[in-house]
Amino acid sequence: MHQQAPPAKVYSISELTQRIRGTLEHDFSNIWIEGEVSNLRMPPSGHLYFTLKDKSSQLKIILFKNRRRYLKFQLKDGLQILAKGNINVYEKRGEYQLIAEYAEPKGIGALQLAFEQLKQRLAKEGFFDESHKKKLPLLPRCIGLVTSPTGAAIRDILNVIYRRFPNVRVLINPVRVQGDEAAGEIAAAIDEFNRLDEHVDIIITGRGGGSLEDLWCFNEEIVARSVYNSKIPIISAVGHEIDFTICDFAADLRAPPPSAAAELVVKNKDALIENLDNLEIRLSKGIKYILDTCKNRHQSISQKSVFSDPLRIIREYQQQTDDLSEGLKNKTENLFQELRHRFNYAEQKLQAYQPTKNIINYKQQQDELFKKLKLVMGYCLDRYKNSLSLQMGRLDVLSPLSILKRGYSICQHLPDNEILTDAQKIKLKDSVSIKLYQGSLTCRVENIEND
Repeated sequence: MHQQAPPAKVYSISELTQRIRGTLEHDFSNIWIEGEVSNLRMPPSGHLYFTLKDKSSQLKIILFKNRRRYLKFQLKDGLQILAKGNINVYEKRGEYQLIAEYAEPKGIGALQLAFEQLKQRLAKEGFFDESHKKKLPLLPRCIGLVTSPTGAAIRDILNVIYRRFPNVRVLINPVRVQGDEAAGEIAAAIDEFNRLDEHVDIIITGRGGGSLEDLWCFNEEIVARSVYNSKIPIISAVGHEIDFTICDFAADLRAPPPSAAAELVVKNKDALIENLDNLEIRLSKGIKYILDTCKNRHQSISQKSVFSDPLRIIREYQQQTDDLSEGLKNKTENLFQELRHRFNYAEQKLQAYQPTKNIINYKQQQDELFKKLKLVMGYCLDRYKNSLSLQMGRLDVLSPLSILKRGYSICQHLPDNEILTDAQKIKLKDSVSIKLYQGSLTCRVENIEND
């Protein structure tokens, strides 16, 4: 019987695995592979474990926590990616795997994919709902700026603000608007404005144009959440019209470039004054129209009367109405002059001393004056309306139409239209006209009875 010769070298499992590991790690380092992600899991350690597969094979991949934080997008099953790393052998199971150092989606940039993923996720949470958008204040007293203190954006914003309304106060919270630390600084600045004791009416955040990488800090989730949670309205002024960021969608208003945001926030002072003057003119015309309408109605009613005495009474009240109208007009003009004087006085003090803290008091005084104006107008109109109603009632009592409505009639002898009150003044076969409440009758006398 033939005996098998003893082997020259017998390897233990560990020795063989170590030799295979050395060979693989030496020959397959810093390589790129392509495949579809499957079986993705992330244990409490924060490391990512998944499998890359193609039509016939698969390979286990590990992305450790310290490398995962550099991913701009989220891995998910079914995603086709490119991964770069080193082949490693896990000796306990005798399996080879790839220790990934970097990964990017195939066919689309990592930043663009990260942008779309975050946008879809935040949209599902309601970050971009129109119902959550806050209205911008008509005339902000204090504007908060979150931007770089050295960029062109802040110069453009300040130039527009001080040209249109130099009395507005501006608080600048300087931040970096590019780089890894920028997103955290922007979010912190927005939160700080919301915590300030001194009230900020609106916040503008943004920067000038740039590439997707330059603007990326405004696509970070931390910035979107600070914008969404802000109690103060926020305008996003990032880049140019063609540049869109997550911050734009979460903000209450998007207005690139930064100078356009400043124009939307601050109204032109001269235009506001002109608008007040126009409102004053419209109010005066409205009051005059109401009074003229009431006057014409009064005249129309007085002309329909068939009695001299009621007409005289109505004319007297018409004259009183004219007097009241003239008095109301004078009071209104005096009140408007007083308001204009106060407004001009406040404007002079504002220009001289820039008393931004007193604007609230002046606004309250203005509101009180307008309330008083409404009360005076309402009182005068109610007084005239009550007087007119009283005279209408008196006129209605004296009107023959109210008597006719109860079934009575007026009988006139034809053809001279003499009103008949005695049956002996008419003969048989005479014609008479009988006026009813609605319409009249022409009749011939067939019988005469003396009661």
